[in-house]
Amino acid sequence: MNKITERLLKAVSDWTGVPQNAAYNIREDGLCAGRQSTKNIQITSKTDKPGIDVAILPDTKGETVYIPACVTHSAIDDLVYNDFYIGENADVTIVAGCGVHSDGEEEARHNGIHRFVLGKNAHVLYLEKHLGTGTGAGARKIDPVTEVEQAEGSVMEMETTQIGGVDSTHRTMSAKLAANAKLRVRERLLTDGSQQAFTDFNVSLDGDGSGCDLISRSVAKEQSHQEFRSVIHGNRPCTGHSECDAIIMGHGTVNASPALAANHEDAALIHEAAIGKIAGEQILKLCTLGLTEEEAEAKIVEGFLR
Repeated sequence: MNKITERLLKAVSDWTGVPQNAAYNIREDGLCAGRQSTKNIQITSKTDKPGIDVAILPDTKGETVYIPACVTHSAIDDLVYNDFYIGENADVTIVAGCGVHSDGEEEARHNGIHRFVLGKNAHVLYLEKHLGTGTGAGARKIDPVTEVEQAEGSVMEMETTQIGGVDSTHRTMSAKLAANAKLRVRERLLTDGSQQAFTDFNVSLDGDGSGCDLISRSVAKEQSHQEFRSVIHGNRPCTGHSECDAIIMGHGTVNASPALAANHEDAALIHEAAIGKIAGEQILKLCTLGLTEEEAEAKIVEGFLR
């Protein structure tokens, strides 16, 4: 594991060294840089394509799986397929995260295709951070794909954060929920310069009492551009909520397209979208407390994305 990987791992997954009682698989420049399974969580390599299978036994409680991936130089296009099978009544945390570093002229890219199959009454907390670093002209790209299948009573919580330096990202997520299953997504996104970010959510609420809550908070600075698209299909008595809040700074642009498809008379669906600049009175108030205008803007953005 090289020094760049070590720095990226700490930033995207709070990795401080090999954990004693946690499963992990570290991916570095398209190869496995370290792996550990536990009694309840088994990680195995796929035989037909790049990636891993993560099998979590039923009733597993309080364990964590780390599966971060790092690209440490340009001219790499990393593609990986990771499948997660979470047994009934399990309650686990999965820490993903991706760091892409480039000091060269050619682009560096990671594309992680993750599929989650949650058993009955399983609960997963999924944490993911994205980061781009390096001084090269080559673009740093991260294009995650997430597919979720939730059995009855299961809960999937996703917290995704892009913390800077990614020139281009396209996030695609689809989910299918059975009866009483719940999906909660919290996306935080920051772009600047000429960066671009696209988010596509597509959720099918297929079981009675299923529900989802999708919230995206983003800041588009300088000449960057963002697009947010979400579709919630209410196919049974269910509840669905989609929200996109964005702040524009400089010449940044944001397009938001939340959509709802109520296919049952007892589907209760809501969408919200708000896009605007920081209010002048907010900056003025902080400036009266001794902050410069730049410091005031930074504080407001930090609080908004928190």
